[in-house]
Amino acid sequence: MRVFPVYAPKLIVKHARIFLSGVIWVKDLGRLEFEKGRFLLPRKSLPQVKQAIIELNELIEAQTSEAKMA
Repeated sequence: MRVFPVYAPKLIVKHARIFLSGVIWVKDLGRLEFEKGRFLLPRKSLPQVKQAIIELNELIEAQTSEAKMA
């Protein structure tokens, strides 16, 4: 489990893309799980957590499409 003391989307996405599956903990958001390089949306979570997961998955998609085009 990696701990991020601040919400840094680019660093979090980089970690998820390298390790593909695991758990991270982000201050103010809590525990986030990822599998196959994508973050999983928990059944019950705060709106700010859902928004962060959506943002992180969009960043992953953008980086993946950039890599395919290059």
